[in-house]
Amino acid sequence: MENRTTIIQKASWIAFGGNLILAFSKIFIGILSTSLAVLSDGIDSATDVLIAAMTLVAAKITSKPGDREHPYGHGRIETVATAIISFILFFAGAQILFKAIGGILSGVPEKLPSTMAIWVTIASIGGKLALSWSQFHFGRKSGSPMLIANAKNMRGDVVTSAAVLVGLGLSYLTGLAVMDEILGALVALWILKNAVEIFMEANTELMDGTNSREPYREIFAAISKVPSVDNPHRVRLRRVGSMLIIDLDIEVDPAMTVYESHKIALKVEKAIKESLPDVYDVIVHIEPLGNVEDEKFGLTARDVKH
Repeated sequence: MENRTTIIQKASWIAFGGNLILAFSKIFIGILSTSLAVLSDGIDSATDVLIAAMTLVAAKITSKPGDREHPYGHGRIETVATAIISFILFFAGAQILFKAIGGILSGVPEKLPSTMAIWVTIASIGGKLALSWSQFHFGRKSGSPMLIANAKNMRGDVVTSAAVLVGLGLSYLTGLAVMDEILGALVALWILKNAVEIFMEANTELMDGTNSREPYREIFAAISKVPSVDNPHRVRLRRVGSMLIIDLDIEVDPAMTVYESHKIALKVEKAIKESLPDVYDVIVHIEPLGNVEDEKFGLTARDVKH
């Protein structure tokens, strides 16, 4: 079976090669056909080439084992790379938007784009569909949020290319070249929207947060199957790359020996690892039954019922 790093590298090379071909084609045809919308779409694909190169670098870094400076390993580089991807997309979208708005407000009549713009846009839609599918496939296979983010970006590219195609059609039907610039602006707004969404997802992980309560529900369900465990609380999880690190407190009979309590903690750890995939580590803190402390962080079973 392929290891995770190999899968990510394979996906990144596919994205790099495919987007390089699409970016060059759309930029070249966009200039030749005088279509701002196609040119904008090409610039967006050019950012995807940079993103693919970044994922290749990130894949190499994340495969390194933990060391003295990074005892949890280097998996978090994927999240950092995802955040950088969002900034690249935002910058590209903003540049396209300013150019499109400038063209619309100038009022200078432009000639209609040539039909080459239509053919390269149709090819782009097909290419982006294939690339998006490949990134989702490899992203799910490897559990890589970085590849999933890139797949979502490419799925958005399919929509933008389809919008460009509609805009070109409207330009020919109405005879208004400004429709091309209007669609260029709409493409830019879509890119900006994707950039913000990708950043918010990465930011949640960087802040050791999660948007889903489901992993917590699975943790409490797993703990409930372990005998002699009471009041699991202060449960916290954080993601490092594709792996989860889980901290929690449990209460046991205060008359138990340290050895007996340790055996229960091991059972809790095993139950959680059997219930959730990709668990890097489980840290279980033992407390005597009925213990009361000022514990500000973490969730209880009551917190995740809703």
